[in-house]
Amino acid sequence: MIGLAKKQETIIFPDERKPLNLPLDHAGLNVLQRLRDEAHRFANTYNADLRSRKIRESILDDFPGLGEKRRAALLAHFGSLEKLRAASAEQIGEAPGFGAKFAAELHSFLQTTA
Repeated sequence: MIGLAKKQETIIFPDERKPLNLPLDHAGLNVLQRLRDEAHRFANTYNADLRSRKIRESILDDFPGLGEKRRAALLAHFGSLEKLRAASAEQIGEAPGFGAKFAAELHSFLQTTA
C-alpha cells in the first residue's frame, strides 16, 4: 500500500522508507495517477449517489402501507414533512385517499419517530 501526494506527485510509503519522486513523465507514475484519479472519481460518485438517495428518502418510507403515490399525495396536500408531522390525525384523514384509521396510525407513527 502506498500513498500519492497530489501536488508534487510524491509516492509515500507506510513504512520508514523515504518518499519517492519520479519524473512527471514516468510511466509508473502515470499509472499511479490514473489509479488515484479513478479511485477518487468512484468515491465521489458513490457519495453523490448516497446524498441524492438521502434527499429522496423520507421517514415516510418506513411507514408500512404507504407507497410512493400516497406519500406524494400527502406531501402535496401538506406541503412539507414538517407540516405533516404537526397535523392532527383528523387533518391527515382529510387528505384525499386517507381514512381515519390509517390517519391515526400514521399520526402515531410520526409522533414516535425522530
